[in-house]
Amino acid sequence: MSIPNKFYSSILSIFPLLILIVSILLSSKYNFTYSGHNLSFNISYLLIFYWSLKKPNYLGLGFIFLAGILNDVIQDNPLGISSIEYLSLCIITGFARSRIILQNLFYDWVFFLISILIAGSINYIILVYIFNVPIIYNSLLLGLFATFLLYPLLAKILSWIDNIVQLSGNDKKK
Repeated sequence: MSIPNKFYSSILSIFPLLILIVSILLSSKYNFTYSGHNLSFNISYLLIFYWSLKKPNYLGLGFIFLAGILNDVIQDNPLGISSIEYLSLCIITGFARSRIILQNLFYDWVFFLISILIAGSINYIILVYIFNVPIIYNSLLLGLFATFLLYPLLAKILSWIDNIVQLSGNDKKK
């Protein structure tokens, strides 16, 4: 294998990590205002759920914890809130991976809704009851719903990326 191919395949093998870091550095909550309502979606939820469900070896729990700390620093949240959310999402996803026999997009999508509702509830409970941070409930629920609606599109894109990473992994073995 030539040097450019080795470099290309090594970049592709850490590509899920790079996508997560870039989404966090670019402020992983993307906001849009539509007819007076603030609509946001959380890309990091989508990435962590997808990679934890499909290929858990791509993102380790330590890396997800550090990504949560980085997100808290960037978002100016109390330190550790995002890490707890992300790790709870990984725990729920691990449970789903062990229980679901037939994985398809619809089942993943429904379980993603359940997972982000639980993670959002954990976020809400910690921020409101421990840190007394005021939260706009409509904005929180709209953001979770928008993230839920975005999952099928991003799952198809990430599946395509995973296929490319798998092909580069096969090239490494040759």
